[in-house]
Amino acid sequence: MDLTLRQGITIFANFCLMAALIVYAFRWFAQYHTSGKWTKNITGLLAGIGFLLLAAAVLLTPTNAQVLVLIAHTHAHLVFIVASNAFLISAMAAFGIINYRKPSRLKKQRNIEELLKKELPNIS
Repeated sequence: MDLTLRQGITIFANFCLMAALIVYAFRWFAQYHTSGKWTKNITGLLAGIGFLLLAAAVLLTPTNAQVLVLIAHTHAHLVFIVASNAFLISAMAAFGIINYRKPSRLKKQRNIEELLKKELPNIS
């Protein structure tokens, strides 16, 4: 497959568009899971699904499929596996560090609350 500059720019723009749509869709999903109102929840869920389907539609063009096949033959999946493992190990380490520091953080918070209570006037 010989690529001209115009085709290369088009393919790059398509992949950037897909990445932006996927990120935006996951932001909608995050808002769906964190929001408390039902109307906002269902709107976020439907918008997230819509953006993911739009990203899939852009991905499933013949030109993009050819590019994905070319990328698959380069063993790029190994880079993604290594990156994925690095992020997962980092998440586990962060979880451990946060849980290890939690007792000291709670103790510090209690001390601050006690100091603030001492500054308030004692009304009986």
